[in-house]
Amino acid sequence: MSDVQIIRRNGEPEYAVLAWADYQALLQAAGQASSQPATPAVAEAAPAQRLDLQTLREARGLTVEALAREVGISPAYLLMFERGERALEGAIRSAMARALNVNEMDLG
Repeated sequence: MSDVQIIRRNGEPEYAVLAWADYQALLQAAGQASSQPATPAVAEAAPAQRLDLQTLREARGLTVEALAREVGISPAYLLMFERGERALEGAIRSAMARALNVNEMDLG
């Protein structure tokens, strides 16, 4: 199995994100029919970091504006991180991890 990303809440594992092929292999091993992703074009076209940060934000039910406010940055600056235009580092990375309730190492 390839890399698996663990998303934590209050320090405890809550979700696991894995490659589609690995998911299909698990379904097959469990004797279940394979399934198709709801939006394959979006998943294939988006850069990895954008999926990580944007997916985490959306999973928490946060808008760009709400997360930016909580982290202390502008919404435009947050979108740069989601698009992979800026590297998530230092104090902003720490604040983002706290706001999303994940370990800093789990952020793309």
